[in-house]
Amino acid sequence: MSDFLFNISRGRAHEMHRIIDSNVLANSALVIAVIAAVGLESDDVLRDYDTLAAILAASNNEPTQAQYNRKVLTDADIAAATVDDTNNLVRLTYPSQTWTSVVAGDTWAKVLTCIDYDTTTGTDTDIVPITAQDMLINGAYVIPAGVNIQWTIPNGYYLSSS
Repeated sequence: MSDFLFNISRGRAHEMHRIIDSNVLANSALVIAVIAAVGLESDDVLRDYDTLAAILAASNNEPTQAQYNRKVLTDADIAAATVDDTNNLVRLTYPSQTWTSVVAGDTWAKVLTCIDYDTTTGTDTDIVPITAQDMLINGAYVIPAGVNIQWTIPNGYYLSSS
């Protein structure tokens, strides 16, 4: 398993981030969702899904234990993309996310960063996955045990260079 960009978002990730950051669509947001280890499909299969609903309709599942919830980040929560002309890259980031006192239950395997173009009317069929990152501590999936879980991606959830 590894980190990847969903096929539906190839060539669009930067624009998706900009739509939220610039508030082009007033009710747009990044949606951070976790996928549990049990039932997790391979990266090669996952990257072909076009919506969060399609991901969850397969064998993939969100955690079910208390204190897990999706994170919704609006323009006020994220920074503009970093365009680095010196190193010829674009970096998309969001701040660290914390789930508080997550009880034991499902093992957490992947973090999906998605876009919901309209959080007031959307369903999972309207949420488009952008990237997936392995959720690892010392090379193993995260096993909640009643403590806080903090998710930080210091290099950003998306880095484009060529």
